[in-house]
Amino acid sequence: MAMTFIACEGDDGLVDPVDANDRTEQQVEDKADLIDYLESHYYNSGFFDGNDTPSIADIIITELEDGATVPADHTLLIDDIRAETTTYLDVVYEYYILEINKGGGEVPNFTDKVRLNYSGSLLDGDIFDSSVNPVEFDLVSLIVGWSRVLPQFKAAVSYVENGDGTISFEDSGVGVMFLPSGLAYFSEPNDGIPAYSQLIFKFELFQTEVNDHDFDGIPSYLEDLNNNQSMSDDDTDDNAVPNFVDPDDDGDGVLTINELEPKEYIVDTNQGDLEPILGAKEYELNRTDDNGVITINTVKIMDSNNDGLDDYLDANITVNYNDEDS
Repeated sequence: MAMTFIACEGDDGLVDPVDANDRTEQQVEDKADLIDYLESHYYNSGFFDGNDTPSIADIIITELEDGATVPADHTLLIDDIRAETTTYLDVVYEYYILEINKGGGEVPNFTDKVRLNYSGSLLDGDIFDSSVNPVEFDLVSLIVGWSRVLPQFKAAVSYVENGDGTISFEDSGVGVMFLPSGLAYFSEPNDGIPAYSQLIFKFELFQTEVNDHDFDGIPSYLEDLNNNQSMSDDDTDDNAVPNFVDPDDDGDGVLTINELEPKEYIVDTNQGDLEPILGAKEYELNRTDDNGVITINTVKIMDSNNDGLDDYLDANITVNYNDEDS
C-alpha cells in the first residue's frame, strides 16, 4: 500500500468531531453545493473519444469563468454525470458519477477487495490524498460512497507485466465520483478534510476479489441478508457479532464452514480438461495449480430439511458436512 488513504478508511488523521448536524438537512445543503459545482465546471471530454486506455491523470476538470463558454471538445460536468441515490442511516442521498470507461472485467461487490489508483480532492480543488502505484483496499473499511460507486464499474480485463517491473492494465474502469458529506466523513474532520466536506475521487479500477471476512465459506456480500448494503445489522444469532465476521452464524455450535457441503474438482489442463461450472449456491474456497493440474475446493449452501432456511442460518439443523459420523 503506497499511501495511508486518509480520505477513505480508518481513524488515521482524525481530529475531534464537531457537533453533528441533522443528516437530512445537511444532505440538502450538500446537494446544492454539488450541483453548483457540476454546473460550473467542465472536463476535457474530447480527449477520451476513441481512447481505450484512459487514466485518472488524463482527467482535467476546470472551473468555467464568469461569462465564458465551454471550450470545444469539453463538456460541463452536469451534462455528462449520472445522478444516483442510495439510502444510508435512513437518509436518501444523491451522489454523482462521471463514467470515463466502464471497464471490461469483473464487477466488484460492495464488500470486496479492490486494487486501484485514486486521487481525492475537495470542491476547491485541493488534493488531500492520492496514490502513485496501485493500492489494495477492502470496500467495507472505506467511506460509504466507495461501496456504492465501484460496483457500478468493472475491473480490467487483463494485465501485462512490463520489462521495467510495472504492470499495464487493459480496459480498466475509470471514473470520477462526487460524494455528499453524508457518504463521506460527515461531521468528523480528517487531516486536510474539514467537517461536512463534499469529496471528489478520480479512480482507475484494476482488479477485484471476492471477500470472505470470517473465512466461513460464505462470500461476505451474501451475508447482507436484508440487502441494504450494510453489514452491521445482519446478526442471525443476536450475539452482537454481525454474520460477516461470525464463524458460527446461527450460534448452534457447528461452525458455518462445516454446515456447507464441500466438494473437490481435479482439472488436468494438460489433458484438455475444462474448469467446472459451479452449481447454484456453490462457491469456490481455494485452488492450487501443480504443473497444470488444478485442484478446486468448493462449498455449497445446503437446506437439508427444505424449509427455505439454509442450514448455516438454522439453529435447529446441526449437520456437520465435514464430520463423517454426522
